[in-house]
Amino acid sequence: MNVLDFARAIFGLAFVLGLIGLCAWAARRYAPQLLAKLGAERGERRLQVMETLVLDPARRLVLVRVDDEERLILLGEGRELIEPRQPAERPTPAAPAPEPAPVETPRPFARLNLSALNKGGLK
Repeated sequence: MNVLDFARAIFGLAFVLGLIGLCAWAARRYAPQLLAKLGAERGERRLQVMETLVLDPARRLVLVRVDDEERLILLGEGRELIEPRQPAERPTPAAPAPEPAPVETPRPFARLNLSALNKGGLK
């Protein structure tokens, strides 16, 4: 293998890595907009992610709406905590402000133990 073949192989590798990088950049830049357009064409969806909040690198809160019910999900560290709740009523601008609702005591999160499923033979 002479120097010319070696240089051609190095430049070919650099060109292919450059194309991969360009495709990755284009996917990060334009893919969310294209997926949103495709999702709008499918019609009404039952499941929506309303909001997410990153708590730390290992955990995040996700507010999900399924039909007319909202659920708050804590994801991370091998366990999920789910709290079902009804969506908040938003007053219309023309309507007078509603009276404050009585304060309810918060319900504890329902704990899902996924390690118990793994012990049961799921592989």
